[in-house]
Amino acid sequence: MRKNNRFLQKLNQNLSLVSFKKGFLSVLLLGMLVFASIGGVMLMKLDQQLRNNFEGRRWQLPAKVYARPLELYVGSLIGPQELVRELELLGYRPVEKVAEAGTYKKTGQQFEISTRGFKFGDGVELPTTVQVVFRRGEIVSVGSGAKDIDLLRLEPMLIGGIFGVSMEDRQLIQLSEVPESVINTLLAVEDRRFFEHNGVSFKGLFRALLANVKEGEVVQGGSTITQQLVKNLYLSRERTYSRKLKELVMAMLLEAHYSKEEILETYLNEIYMGQQGSKAIHGFGLASEFYFGQPLNTLAIDQVALLVGMVKGPSLYHPLRNPERALKRRGQVLQILFDSGQISHEVLQQYLAQPLRVLSTRSALNPFPAFLDLVKQQLSSDYSQEDLQSEGLRVFTTLDPLVQTRAAAAMDKVVADLEQSKKSNVQNAKIQGASLVTSPNNGEVLAVVGSARAGDFGFNRAIQAKRQVGSIIKPAVLLAALEHEDLYQLWTPLIDEPFVLEQPNGESWQPKNFDHKSHGRVIMQEALVHSYNQAIARLALDIGIEPVVDVVQRLGIDRDLPALPSLSLGAVEMTPLEVTKMYQTIAANGFSSPLQSIREVLDAKGDRLKRYPLEVKQVIADHTMSKIQYALQQVVSRGTASGIYRGSVLPADLGLAGKTGTSNESRDSWFAGMSGNYLSVVWLGNDDNLPIGLTGASGAMRVWREFMVDSTVESFHPISVNQLNEIWVDLGSGAQSKAGCPNSGRVISSEAYLPESVAPCARSLLQRWLDRWGPGQRHPRN
Repeated sequence: MRKNNRFLQKLNQNLSLVSFKKGFLSVLLLGMLVFASIGGVMLMKLDQQLRNNFEGRRWQLPAKVYARPLELYVGSLIGPQELVRELELLGYRPVEKVAEAGTYKKTGQQFEISTRGFKFGDGVELPTTVQVVFRRGEIVSVGSGAKDIDLLRLEPMLIGGIFGVSMEDRQLIQLSEVPESVINTLLAVEDRRFFEHNGVSFKGLFRALLANVKEGEVVQGGSTITQQLVKNLYLSRERTYSRKLKELVMAMLLEAHYSKEEILETYLNEIYMGQQGSKAIHGFGLASEFYFGQPLNTLAIDQVALLVGMVKGPSLYHPLRNPERALKRRGQVLQILFDSGQISHEVLQQYLAQPLRVLSTRSALNPFPAFLDLVKQQLSSDYSQEDLQSEGLRVFTTLDPLVQTRAAAAMDKVVADLEQSKKSNVQNAKIQGASLVTSPNNGEVLAVVGSARAGDFGFNRAIQAKRQVGSIIKPAVLLAALEHEDLYQLWTPLIDEPFVLEQPNGESWQPKNFDHKSHGRVIMQEALVHSYNQAIARLALDIGIEPVVDVVQRLGIDRDLPALPSLSLGAVEMTPLEVTKMYQTIAANGFSSPLQSIREVLDAKGDRLKRYPLEVKQVIADHTMSKIQYALQQVVSRGTASGIYRGSVLPADLGLAGKTGTSNESRDSWFAGMSGNYLSVVWLGNDDNLPIGLTGASGAMRVWREFMVDSTVESFHPISVNQLNEIWVDLGSGAQSKAGCPNSGRVISSEAYLPESVAPCARSLLQRWLDRWGPGQRHPRN
């Protein structure tokens, strides 16, 4: 009986244990099912998120802005040194033997250039090797082999972009465009089994570990290219096991849905490759342009090795900030290529001996921020900010890099010299400046300098600084008068004497000459040549201020201006851009046209969206404009701007025209000058509006002259008009005179309105005898 009880007791215990185990297994199974269900749901959500993001991936592509392409043709005025400078700006390398695109060889006056080609809006310029021959500073031959080339365009220089909030920049490339050398190097260093694994390579992890231990530092990564792409596209930079696990899962999911080619192409466009200020450089396409100034398909093996080596640490191996590390890293990649049999020992040694060959800091950064500001301003009237920041537009501008660099260098040099010589009266402040250069023929803006110091960013004085213009406005007063040719000619005498004008507000206006002297009777041309304030102010009051305002507005100032007498002497604020608009109309023979910084805009595919054709309207008659152009030449040849020829730095027979300007208390120094091929306006001043102690001639004109000295300059010729003749007049009375007579000079005048009186010196002996002893006069014998 006891045995039965013990048996039953044990049986109950076993049954309880079995019941417990069954219950535990049921709970465990249920838990696993719940966990699997939750995990499955999470995996499905993760998978859906991954596919939606990858398939809907749309990069924000900033608008790319290009300079004008350099055109080479027989008769072009560009010189050999200018061609060298252009090639340097484009990142071309001088070599002993031209073989690769982006290289050149100079032998005396002959160049051999291997161009890269470029897709323009009107067609494709194919890569080619050309010979360019100079003689006496002029191109006499352009050819490829035995074939002459009528016109060759080098690829335009990339001068900047227009970015969104993300500040990411990339240049999209298709896998078919990527050279095998780039793909093979990338796979050899980052993921040898890329085409074999399913997103994760445990062999690769182990191999990378061994390689890193051998080198004593990280030379290879264990993550596959797919994992790296996942990390760049979806995940944060935190280093946790959960994030790593998520990376592995997402990498395998990505491989399950997309082809190796799609993954590799996305990686090549997405991978982070460095920083340019606040702008992030992404993808191999842009990295090639950024670091080498060359398209990806033109890179040599050593350049490819540097880019691939930077993948592991763009900041650590930055070739400009850390050149020694970058050189060592490039050598490690080249060694990997040799170890894997992709290059020979001879090639390895050849490329190990090469320098890094990257662009300098100035070339790599946006070199022309002031010009880019003007481009953005003009683009804003046709395109939304969102389109400019995301649609990958290609903007082709009028910027001439050679002119721009010369204009900036002239500003830098002269301002530095002025400050060093202490010729200004600035206290606790530095001289600032701005300049613009345009083409008189079409109003294209060739250069914009927004600061007196290269590299200054921010406030763009060329288009933002409103300053008093001083005497720079005086040609508008003469134009307003000369439009009434029956009343005013360049020989019309004016009175240069003090006067006081009582104004409606009770204040008195009493203009003074800069030299604090009065000059009596002077002809209109002389008043401009020597910038006599009293004579010009009297002229403005005679014709009325409203006609002067009207002329200023027709010349290009499209806004309301105060119709006050002081306007005639420049007591009005304008930006250097506005002054350039005025003088552009004068340089263009009285034809007004918008100053253009853009030639055309293409979309991301290369299709033309918009062209900016030349639009002109005649606002000043030929015969009137010819007279003021003539007078502005006299300003340069013998007036306030005659210092341009001082020191024989410019040929005395070079025809130039221009006008100086100085505001009250010498706060602003202006000069607007014209040659046959350049109009340039220069301003110097102080941001705090303190006096700088410089006139237009001692300040701004020096910058203009320095720019011209370093340029190929053509003479300026006033517009030729029938019924306009050059005559000699007395510079005081305006009476007809002749060469050799005291106080005589030349002017041009309408044939119908010649001076009626004749200066005594110019009269014949008989006429002078008749004037004194003729009929009605007492005979000398009486």
